[in-house]
Amino acid sequence: MSTADRLRSIDPAVFWPAVAITAGFISWGAVAPDSLASVTQATLSAIINGFGWGFVVSTAWFLVFAGFLAISRFGRIRLGADDELPEFRTVSWVCMMFSVGMGIGLMFWGVAEPVFHFGAPPHGLAGAQTKEAALVAMKYSYFHWALHPWAIYAMVGLAIAYFTYRRGLPILISSAFTPLLGSAVNGPIGKTIDILAVIATLFGTATSLGLGAQQINSGLNFLWGTGEGTSIALAIIVVLSVLFILSAVSGVGKGVQFLSNMNMVVAAALLLFLAIVGPTIFILNTFTEALGDYLADLVTMSFRTAAFSDGKWLGSWTIFYWAWWVSWAPFVGVFIARISRGRTIREFVIGVLLIPSGVTFLWFTIMGGTALHSELMGVGGLVEAVNNKGAAISLFSLLEQYPGTAFTSFVAIFLVAIFFVSGADAASIVMGMLSSRGALEPARGVVVLWGILAGASACVLLVMGGLQGLQTASIIAAAPFLVVMVGLCVCLWMALLDDLEGRSEPAPSLAENLQLAAAAAAE
Repeated sequence: MSTADRLRSIDPAVFWPAVAITAGFISWGAVAPDSLASVTQATLSAIINGFGWGFVVSTAWFLVFAGFLAISRFGRIRLGADDELPEFRTVSWVCMMFSVGMGIGLMFWGVAEPVFHFGAPPHGLAGAQTKEAALVAMKYSYFHWALHPWAIYAMVGLAIAYFTYRRGLPILISSAFTPLLGSAVNGPIGKTIDILAVIATLFGTATSLGLGAQQINSGLNFLWGTGEGTSIALAIIVVLSVLFILSAVSGVGKGVQFLSNMNMVVAAALLLFLAIVGPTIFILNTFTEALGDYLADLVTMSFRTAAFSDGKWLGSWTIFYWAWWVSWAPFVGVFIARISRGRTIREFVIGVLLIPSGVTFLWFTIMGGTALHSELMGVGGLVEAVNNKGAAISLFSLLEQYPGTAFTSFVAIFLVAIFFVSGADAASIVMGMLSSRGALEPARGVVVLWGILAGASACVLLVMGGLQGLQTASIIAAAPFLVVMVGLCVCLWMALLDDLEGRSEPAPSLAENLQLAAAAAAE
């Protein structure tokens, strides 16, 4: 496809409103950051107080619905023609799924979250800095990063894959609403759905970029005493954004892909290093007991709200995480859909839920388990470091307790930086696709623009309030897209019923049935 053709593929009804909303946010933050912070904080409070339960119930429902589809007769339906074979071999598919399970978030929170919960156990479930607190810390870390987030991704990815490969529709979130909207999916409602998907993806990306910049800043200060502060974090975002833009416009995308693949190997090596030089037996015991405790309390944790629990804690942790995953769902969902052609629904759901969750269990067990062992044995100081210096320093404080601190800390900084560049690249491509009528190769300028806007938004959020600002943006951006996701489930259910009933053509949409009913009533 020529550059001119790619530019013509831009959907002005999606692209320009999404750009205008983002540019308006950035301008507001640049001119009056205090005003923006005040408004967003008020909005956040309203969402958590009035709609926090919605995140809790919806996320639990996504997990239940995904599990039902996998074990029911719908699981036999293939994402493509009935006789179509998977596009990728299972081993390759598993490796790519593993790559999605890795990222800035795991680097940032792998040590920090268990240490936070160990120092201040959620909902008063244990005494601070006790063995019981350590178990609660691991259980909630698993809860926030394993089955529930991947159920969110699975539902979006499954809907996109089904309607793209089974029904031949464009790779757009709005395409999945055809059973409800019919031809109206190409109108204002459908465009609004795609705009919400772009905005959610952009702020989810900005949150990850902000976390990555903070962690790189802490690592540089830890190694070379560069100092920490918002200005340095902003400079890091600018430098890495420039690297991403250069990679996009100079055609070195294969190089970034190579670095991303190497990142997985390096991350695995870092985990292996900690597993060997760290408390190996304690790590194995922690995995066994924490996993059992997590599975035993899964239902209780899934439906915990602010009615009889700590609402402030829920807003800062569980609801923030559910919102962050929802905001990333369009990006990760599109990625998973693109590599899953030819899979059955059963294969898709089991693979998406269990493989990345397994990576999560392994990551937090080694990173978090090593940190908790250090605290329980009295070596630590990690709780104090996290409370006084912030979550970003936690990984480096842990590495300091083992041989080769300078080398392993540099490796950690390298991992975060490459995750930053490759993540921004991939997310910007998805935003380009969503604003270009589902084009698999959106115009390079469009991809670069979305990368710049994501980086600029991350800068605004850091200035607006650091980690709290990043969390606030994720929740606000995700709230409307959560409604879209509920609609996705309804539409997928309607389409799957049509599929099992063997209809050669899908049943009339709800909108078309309403139009027919109105016409009949008029006669």
